[in-house]
Amino acid sequence: MTVIGIVGLPGSGKSEAANVAADRGVPVVTMGDVIRAECRERGLDPATEHGTVAKALREENGPGAIAERSLPIIEDNLDDAETVLVDGIRSDTEVEAFREAFGEAFVLVEIDAPFELRAERLDLRGRDAGADDGGESLEERDDRELGFGMGEAIEMADLTIENTETLTAFQRKVRTLLREGPEGLA
Repeated sequence: MTVIGIVGLPGSGKSEAANVAADRGVPVVTMGDVIRAECRERGLDPATEHGTVAKALREENGPGAIAERSLPIIEDNLDDAETVLVDGIRSDTEVEAFREAFGEAFVLVEIDAPFELRAERLDLRGRDAGADDGGESLEERDDRELGFGMGEAIEMADLTIENTETLTAFQRKVRTLLREGPEGLA
């Protein structure tokens, strides 16, 4: 059993790592899905209220609220799979919840890319509308994520995958991680 947690700032490549895992048949538990479901439950638009609801869940239920809601989903997937990838870890508290639940079977992987490259990627995806368009700028998104404790979570990573090369090169690194474990990237 292996649970691979992914952490990284917006635009670093977390979703692409999850796509690679899904393409290889590895179940992916996206913590953002918990937030989107809560948005819908509250009658709010996930596209515009995701950050607000994420903050509210943590304020209402503690900093580990989203991880706690994700644990049963991860455990269900482990019934049928040897490896599960968890996308969207945002805080040290969430890392601690997963380490407590899965022990040494939990591996935290940071996906890292420089700000300029992340901004370019998000712009290409139409994901960084910016404050002028009513959305959050990348700086605001980074600040919000870091406010949840993402900086501390990143520091807790067992390994880092640099995502500064081509998409193909990044996908190859993720496939190596899934096939060989962290040792394959050492």
